[in-house]
Amino acid sequence: MNILRKTSVSSFNSVLKSYQIARAFSEATPKVDIDSLVKKNKVVVFMKGIPEEPRCGFSNAVVQILRMHNVKYDAHDVLKNDSIRNGIKQYSNWPTIPQVFINGEFVGGCDIMLQMHQNGELIEQLQKAGIKSALLEKTEKEQGKDK
Repeated sequence: MNILRKTSVSSFNSVLKSYQIARAFSEATPKVDIDSLVKKNKVVVFMKGIPEEPRCGFSNAVVQILRMHNVKYDAHDVLKNDSIRNGIKQYSNWPTIPQVFINGEFVGGCDIMLQMHQNGELIEQLQKAGIKSALLEKTEKEQGKDK
């Protein structure tokens, strides 16, 4: 019976120590003011990875769409900070990443951005934020040559 008790106490102490380490790590992760990040720039993207190295296909698709429009934006890697990853989902009430904000308003994720890009709504949304899409400029130049 004593051997069993020593094993139980030892196991408990091991689990307790693991819990304390995990708790200390999570408390060490700085809390982030999501609202200030969202409003810091006209276009803000919360993604997996960074624009130069997206770590998921959906984040990569959003990066490519914004690249086609030549949009400058702030990007935040949710894989590097649990506070951002969980905070942005609560802030937008949207469960998936990537998430795109224009003028401080949640626009959507990959599917919505792709749809907006395809139907021209993204150009309109960018214009409302004072951003001229490179695709619009290209179309205007082509139309000017045709006249």
